[in-house]
Amino acid sequence: MGRPTTSSQQESTPQDSLTVRDNRTGKVYTIPIEDNAIPATAFKAMKAPRKPGEREENETEKGLRVQDKGFLNTAVIRSEITYIDGDAGVLRYRGYPIEQLALHSSHLESAYLLIYGSLPTKEQFKFFESEVMRHSVMHSDAEGFFRSFRYDAHPMSMLTSAFAMLGSYYSEANPSLQGQRLYTKGDKASLETMDRQIYRLIGKATTLAAMAYRVRQGRNFVTPPTGLSYTGSFLYQMDHLSEEDYKPNPILEKALDVLFLIHADHELNASCTTVLQTGSSLVDPYSAVAAGCASLYGPLHGGANEAVIRMLISIGSPENVPAFIEAVKKKEKTLSGFGHRVYKTSDPRSFIVRKTADEVFKVTGKDALLETAMALHDAAMKDEYFVKRKLAPNVDFWSGLIYRAMGFPLDFFPVLFVVPRVVGWLAHWRQMMLQEGGVKIWRPRQVYVGPTKRDYVPVEERVAVEGARQTPSQVEHGGITKRTMLATFKGKSKL
Repeated sequence: MGRPTTSSQQESTPQDSLTVRDNRTGKVYTIPIEDNAIPATAFKAMKAPRKPGEREENETEKGLRVQDKGFLNTAVIRSEITYIDGDAGVLRYRGYPIEQLALHSSHLESAYLLIYGSLPTKEQFKFFESEVMRHSVMHSDAEGFFRSFRYDAHPMSMLTSAFAMLGSYYSEANPSLQGQRLYTKGDKASLETMDRQIYRLIGKATTLAAMAYRVRQGRNFVTPPTGLSYTGSFLYQMDHLSEEDYKPNPILEKALDVLFLIHADHELNASCTTVLQTGSSLVDPYSAVAAGCASLYGPLHGGANEAVIRMLISIGSPENVPAFIEAVKKKEKTLSGFGHRVYKTSDPRSFIVRKTADEVFKVTGKDALLETAMALHDAAMKDEYFVKRKLAPNVDFWSGLIYRAMGFPLDFFPVLFVVPRVVGWLAHWRQMMLQEGGVKIWRPRQVYVGPTKRDYVPVEERVAVEGARQTPSQVEHGGITKRTMLATFKGKSKL
């Protein structure tokens, strides 16, 4: 792999390979291509002597490194789960087109598919669904945990903390306590332990999310009901007060199920990669999911549909759309809900969500922002500036409008992203735990460009370095801290 080849060997070089000539040394290397990918480690064999004056930190003589900021073209794992063709607008779960699953399947059935690799039989699905729903009930101590948050705490902060808290309940699920091969053995006992945590995390995801919601509403928590669907139970836990025989609206229940299904997985996005990065240390799955939740909390990931609504509110009415369009072109405004890091034509999920939106609006009535959204959609799709840049509406453009029409607060939108995405995180985590060759901890390389070796300077001999980013910022103090700084007391000089 990545070894130098002679001229005679080059003539018989396999077709499925890459020939690389290192102009520094004149050596030629042959690197195998498998599934249209080459091993980055092959470049470590491409060594060269350090040039005069070259930094030793470049480690030239130790082999070539591959630099890829933001993982734009780096494959870190071989996966059988989700396939995306961004140029063609294709999304498939285990080979099944997302359009077919959204039409015929359900979120929990697709969860089974993503995690275990095939669509379940009636009996298999009944078992899986019953285990997930059976594990939705939380320990009573969780009430005290959620009540410890401020009334205005962001629900994502609560949910992230809650997933980590879950891990403290199940010592049998912690490789740090039970042995690092707890989930990697692949035997019957190991698989049973793994599946139990999968049932718990999927089942309790809706319960934890509903508890975070009820904290914000100042309401008592609701025990998960029996006899309802996954999304029906979620809506019940969020909304039930004291009504007898309460059942959520079936249209809203179905719409939420479709939204959960199409958000269940999206290959190695930022949060899924975070789960795998964290999981590669063989930490328990609750900690790994909490890390993924924290990643999704970021505005570049899970806050996109919320950004769409805030954008539409800022536009106001349809007549303001042309001015907004021009401001976007001048880079004075940000266009949210259009374009995608992966999809270069259209997001296949956006068509599904658009149809779902129509069904929801029949029940809830059209949202006041819908006309503005339609005007923006039509203007952008006809404008050469956006067409040329392939900025088509994505799933976030319509899903935000659905969530708003259903009455969810803006800061709860990322939570509605996390709950279904737990399925995808667990599918990839399980696959990594059971992969051939075991789990290797993810340890990326860096290209060090900092100072070369320098000797320590005594404090009285140092020259001050000034400037932004090079010195600590001055922060403004108020309240108790400000008054304490003005007070006199013993030991103040040491503060």
